[in-house]
Amino acid sequence: MAPVPIADDLLTWPDGEPSLIGGRCAECGAFTFPLRAGCPRCGATSVERTPLNRSGTLWTWTTQGFPPKAPFRGEFAGTDPFEPWLVGVVELTGQLRVEGLIVGCTRDELAIGMPMRLVTMPFRTGEDGSEIITFAFSPEEGDHA
Repeated sequence: MAPVPIADDLLTWPDGEPSLIGGRCAECGAFTFPLRAGCPRCGATSVERTPLNRSGTLWTWTTQGFPPKAPFRGEFAGTDPFEPWLVGVVELTGQLRVEGLIVGCTRDELAIGMPMRLVTMPFRTGEDGSEIITFAFSPEEGDHA
């Protein structure tokens, strides 16, 4: 069974190199994520669906140091004993900043301004047995220790 995104209109899926789906205001040029009907900057309703850049730079980050509370259903956080995970804000070049999980590195390898890329990761198993995926960011290959 093919993996399924956690939400409709989140990613260009299926795609070998998926992008996040955002919006671009035809009036003022502002980008939004997730895709929405109106522009948060100018209020226009002429927001066009647009794939966002797959890479950017790490703007800030932190760790999630405690287990999530219900109704969180992500299986990746269910380790015993609990292991904190990384969360960051990535500035997508020329567009906007997106918050997401950071994978593929340790906190000691992270540095503000480092190049990051969009990746997908398993989130949980659906009731029908399908793999539900979400997006995350990972350091660009070769750009971390």
